[in-house]
Amino acid sequence: MRLLVVAEGKLRDRGLREVADDYLRRIRRHVRCDELELRSSEGFGRVFAAGAVIVALDVGGRSVSSRSFSELLVTWASRGRGTIVFLVGGAAGLPSGVLKRAHERLSLSSMTLPHRLARVLLLEQLYRAISIQRREPYARGD
Repeated sequence: MRLLVVAEGKLRDRGLREVADDYLRRIRRHVRCDELELRSSEGFGRVFAAGAVIVALDVGGRSVSSRSFSELLVTWASRGRGTIVFLVGGAAGLPSGVLKRAHERLSLSSMTLPHRLARVLLLEQLYRAISIQRREPYARGD
C-alpha cells in the first residue's frame, strides 16, 4: 500500500505542521506515505495517475467510522497498483471537475473544517486505520 496526500496550499502554522509531521512519521513506519502541497487547485488534475484510487475529501462525501475507514483502506489498496491518493482542497474546497473524477468522496465531518485542520485530521485517521489493521494499542475503542 502506498498513500499520497495531495493538498492545496502549504501548512504554514508551526503547531499544525508539527502534528502533521508526527503522524506522517508514524504512518511511514508501516507504509509508504507522501505529501504533496499544490500552489493552486489547478494542480489536482495531474494526480489522476493510472492505477491509483483517488479519494476526494468533501463535506458531501460518504461518512464512515474509523473502523470502516480502516477496512476501506484495505479494499482500496487491493485495487490496481495499491496506491491511494487523498485530495484535500483549499478554503474553497475541491473543484467540481476534480470531485467528479474521483473514485470516492469521503467526508471527515458534516461540520465545516478549515482545510489546514482537515489535512491533520486525515493524517491522524490514516494512522488510526493502520493501527486498527495491526491491532495496535493506539486504536483502542475502535
